Parts: sequence; C-alpha cells; structure tokens
Amino acid sequence: MVKIRIKWWVAVILAGKLMSTGSMVYAEYLDRIVAVVEDDVILDSELYREVAAITEKLKASKTMMPPAYVVRRQVLERLIIDKLQRLVAEKSGIRVTDEMLRGSVTDIARQNGMNLQQFRAELEKQGMSYDSFVESVRNEIIINQLRGREIGSRIKVTDREIDHYLETQGQAGADKIKYRLGHILIAVPEGASATKIQKARAKAEAIIKDLRAGADFKRRAISVSAGGQALKGGDLGWRTIGQIPTLFVDYVKDLRAGDVSEPIRSPSGFHIIKLLEAKGLSDDVHIITQTRARHILIKTDELTNDAEAKRRLLDIKERIANGESFETLAKSNSDDTVTALKGGDLGWVEPRALVPPFEKAMKALAINEISEPVQTQFGWHIIQVLDRKEKDNSEEFKRNQIKEEIRKRKIEEETELWLRRLRDEAYVEIHMDAM
Repeated sequence: MVKIRIKWWVAVILAGKLMSTGSMVYAEYLDRIVAVVEDDVILDSELYREVAAITEKLKASKTMMPPAYVVRRQVLERLIIDKLQRLVAEKSGIRVTDEMLRGSVTDIARQNGMNLQQFRAELEKQGMSYDSFVESVRNEIIINQLRGREIGSRIKVTDREIDHYLETQGQAGADKIKYRLGHILIAVPEGASATKIQKARAKAEAIIKDLRAGADFKRRAISVSAGGQALKGGDLGWRTIGQIPTLFVDYVKDLRAGDVSEPIRSPSGFHIIKLLEAKGLSDDVHIITQTRARHILIKTDELTNDAEAKRRLLDIKERIANGESFETLAKSNSDDTVTALKGGDLGWVEPRALVPPFEKAMKALAINEISEPVQTQFGWHIIQVLDRKEKDNSEEFKRNQIKEEIRKRKIEEETELWLRRLRDEAYVEIHMDAM
C-alpha cells in the first residue's frame, strides 16, 4: 500500500484558516493536529470533546477513572479507527441520505418515549449538541454499513456448526412441561335427546372450524362457552399434565401450541381445548401465524404515475366486488410476472417474509377482505387474505437463534481482525507532543 504523508501546509490550513493582508497570505493557528490519518487529520478539539464525553460516562457508571493520559490515548486510538473506516466507506461510495438519518434519529427519540422536538430539547438540557449527536448517528450508520459489506456478507454458518452447537452446548434435560390451555364448553343437558346432542356436536364442530380459520379464541369463549372460565376467555392457566383434567390429557399430548382439538365428549357436553402455550426448562414453544394471500401489482413508470396506479387498482377492486374473478384479473393486470400466472397467489407466507408496508396491510385484513391500494418500493398493490393458520416453528426458531449466536461471534472475531489489519496497513502519524 502506498503511504501518502500529508503536506505540513495542508495540515495547517485544515487546522486553521487562511488570512490575507495585502499581498501576503498566512495561516492563523486555531487548533492543533494530534494525528494524521492517511490524507486526513484529527484535531485536538475533536479529541477533547470525545474525551470529555467518555469521562462523563465513566463517572456516571461510578467506574474508577484511569489516568487522564490513558483515557486520552485510548480515545485517540478509537478516533483513528473510526476515521480509517470513514475513509474506506467514502472510497466505497457508502452514503447516508438525510432521510435515512432523520428516520434513525426519530426512531431513537421514539425508543426514549419522545418525539423529535422533545428529544432535541432533552439533549440540549443535558448539555449535548444536537448536531453533534446527529453526526455521531450518521457515523454509526456508515460504519455499520461498511462492516456489513466488508465482513457480514462473508460470514456463513453451516448446518453442521448448528448441530455441533446443539450437541455440545444444548441443555441435557428439562423440567416437567407446563401447558396453558384455552377451554370452551358447549353444554348438553342431562338426558338430552339424540337430536339435541347432535345439534350441540354440530355447534362445537362449527366453532372449531372457525377457530382453525383464525377466529379469536377468547372472544369466542366469552360468547359461547358454558365453562367456569368463560369470562376469562376460557383461559385455564398454566398446568402440568397432572393438573389437567384426565379427559383432556390424551388430547393435549398430541397438540402443538396453537392447535385446536376435536370435540371432546363428556357428560356435561362437548369440550373444545386449544393449546395456547407450552413451556419447559429447555425451550418455550414458538408459534408463528402463516398467511395465505394474493395480490395484484401495478408498477409506476413514465406512463403510469402513482395516481394512475391507484385509480386502476380501485377500478379492479370494484370489478371484483361486482363478481369478477380476482384470479382472472390478476392474470390479465398484475405486473408481478411471477405470481400473475398463479392468479396473484403468494402461497403461505411467514412473518417478515414480505416488505413492511405490504405485511402491515395484510395483517390488518380479515379473511377474504381486499385492501385499499398499498404502496411499496415495487409499486401499488391490492391484497386479499385467503386463509391463516398457526405453525409451531419451535425447532426452526431455536436453530435460527443458535445460528445468529454463532454468526455474531464470527462477526465479532472477524471485525477485530479486519480493524487490526486496517490500522496496521494505514499511514498514521501521532504527534506525541499533543499527548
């Protein structure tokens, strides 16, 4: 790598300002340089501000303070590393738009329970410069994007590594499993006729069908159950297998979280149970809701602006309401060439599989309902939810958690090596008199 040492006069200009008197031009010294990093510099004022901020944090956490020169040296080294990363990011073309930056700062404010104006006032109340804070956020975003490109994209975790983790670090045993059950009772009077019994069974089966299609269990229990916990949404609470009514035990063992049983006959009527949750020492069951949906996409271009795309979709939606087939209209109108051939069908999709605006609109729909036009980066859509179901993906969830743990460890290790290499190969000159 070619080492380029910064010219002394450039450093002076960067550290001060040019003054002119008649025909003479000279530099008035305003700040001093503490380090030269490639073709950039770190000023004493930068170092001072960062040292002051770090010192305040250490004092606030009641950490025993090291000598001042140690703090100053450590902070300077961090500034050098940050500067090197910013330089690499700049050469790589990484930029943070004002919109992205504003969104990030707004999110931080929201996480602290404030709007942007309140957050800014709070920062200033604590003696912090809002502009400096925004710049630090920009720096963090840039560095995260750079590390994602340079390191994160290269990190792979294999199934073999996950299996090895489970074998060597997985928990050996588990406590008794606890089950949280929902319960609905469709009562049958003692000595009821065969007709009444059949009517009660049919009612229970209809309720089960609705529940499996996504109906709210608690609401249904409150409205139709004759059980003692009906006003609590049928929630029987957490119970071990020994605390569950014997009548239900064999059914519970075969249920996965989110499953609804077949009608269970007893002298009091027909019972419906739903396994709301199950937990043990080793793992909690993890349930996700899968949605089967279809859509029609209209892309925008030079000929079709946003208003025209929305108008076309509203027209299509009205035609569907008047009896035309969604599938047929998707085939002839949708700009999603992959799903158009299937009548717009997206199949069963899991949470976070689709872009956020689409998923948010989809989640708000009832089964068979069609949305208003929804905008994403792909264009404008109308969406119809065809069905929903719950899926126990505990095993997949556990493996994904382990995968993420391994990935984070690898990224941490690779980042340390990468930064060390970046520092070693760079031209850095520290002015010792500034220390």
